[in-house]
Amino acid sequence: MGHTDSFFISKHYNTIEEASDPPPCYRGISDPYYPTIRLSVSLLSAGTVTSNIMSLDCGVSCVFLLGCSRWAWKRCTYGASDDSSSWPLAIPDEFEPVPRICRLILAIYEPDLRSPQFSPAGGYRLNPDWLVKRVTYQQTQGHAPPYIIYLDHDHREIVLAIRGLNLAKESDYKLLLDNGLGMQMFDGGYVHHGLLKSAIWLLNQESDTLSRLWVENGSDYDMVFAGHSLGSGVAALLTVIVVNHRDIMGGIPRNKVRCYSMAPARCMSLNLAVKYADVINSIILQVRDCSCSLLSIHARLKNLSDPGQFGSAPLESLNDLDSLPCLLFLVCLRDTFIPEGRKLRDPRRLYAPGRMYHIVERRFCRCGRYPPEVRTAIPVDGRFEHIVLSCNATSDHAIIWIEREAEKALEKMKEAALETVTTAPKIQKIERLQTLEKEHKDALERAVSLNIPHAVNSANEEPEPPPPPGPLETEETMTEAEKVHGDEGEVGDSKPKYADGNTNWDEVVKKLFKRG
Repeated sequence: MGHTDSFFISKHYNTIEEASDPPPCYRGISDPYYPTIRLSVSLLSAGTVTSNIMSLDCGVSCVFLLGCSRWAWKRCTYGASDDSSSWPLAIPDEFEPVPRICRLILAIYEPDLRSPQFSPAGGYRLNPDWLVKRVTYQQTQGHAPPYIIYLDHDHREIVLAIRGLNLAKESDYKLLLDNGLGMQMFDGGYVHHGLLKSAIWLLNQESDTLSRLWVENGSDYDMVFAGHSLGSGVAALLTVIVVNHRDIMGGIPRNKVRCYSMAPARCMSLNLAVKYADVINSIILQVRDCSCSLLSIHARLKNLSDPGQFGSAPLESLNDLDSLPCLLFLVCLRDTFIPEGRKLRDPRRLYAPGRMYHIVERRFCRCGRYPPEVRTAIPVDGRFEHIVLSCNATSDHAIIWIEREAEKALEKMKEAALETVTTAPKIQKIERLQTLEKEHKDALERAVSLNIPHAVNSANEEPEPPPPPGPLETEETMTEAEKVHGDEGEVGDSKPKYADGNTNWDEVVKKLFKRG
């Protein structure tokens, strides 16, 4: 075969390669310029496969890029007001104590209320003669933050107010970080171990004073526990203990015990947070990560080393990460990839306690502050679980800003109420009280329907304790059998006591450790 045939075949198959196995019509003919046919077909097939793989890879990359962009956009544009967008507005009667309690917490920072140095706008509006007790860091010796006991005759309240985290005190850091995942079971749920120890210590110191004040004032005053930041967690757990042992506190009814947690700490599991929502109120200003602000992120990151929380391998080098942006990114990443259902089913996960009052004063992509509005609810799922990235996180956590915006919100609510009055105030208060009770019952039932561990509905709550002993029933009038039961630590008037006669709350609270 000559060059003409060879060139024709080469042109037909679009190649100039040498042939290794000629077709039948050319078999037996020797020609060094015979074109390759088989190799040409193989190359064309390989090119098609490569093109398909590249197209698939490009598609997967685009989908991944779009997914990451969507996650980044939702994370960066998520506003604090989104958490409570569906909540109803609060009314003045239920929110009225909040600014006043904030001023009481601010008064802890004053060494002398008669000559205040850091007075808020309008002053503290307190009577220095009604200050029963002031306890400083030197007296608490690191067991609890400083606190005051104030007897408010105007509002018929006995208030124990606890200050927030002191960044210059090592004992406060030790108290905050004294916890681990599932470290302390309590009353059928889990609580923050360090804050519980602080609450028990505080009760050992002041329970007799509080019960004496309540009895001396006709057993009619409300007992209010309040705290900010770190102190809010101590106050909340202290309230839980008192509610479960009201007989030891003079037999005070449950509806006369209240707690106000300003910028609340994560201190109890979800079932307890919902269960005690009728006595604990958490006040949140705009941006929130429901812990002691950014410091709790370190405590939450300690849990990242738990294989059950993030992947299958523990993260051993978290303690070496000192960069706050890295910590924020890791927490956001972890929370993003943990399903909501898994969070709800984890009984060890801690939440902010009680009913939420959310003060909203800013909107997304809008400058400045707007007249604040207060939304309230007892959320079960979606309970402020998102970390909001904001330059106002520090100021929103400060008690001075919470007091200022709460006062503005209360004034706004009162003005709106005056413009829309249609029924008598007493009837409004009764209707609102019934609404609050219904919301609490609905929240308990929703917790049960979502299979929250250890959740109880309103029908399964513990029965009321027996009535307290009469005022004349003292240790001298007790029978010998009652004294024996008292030594054994039975419930009721036979409470565990120290040698000096004071109640031993360490022994009393042990009963709640076994519950659930």
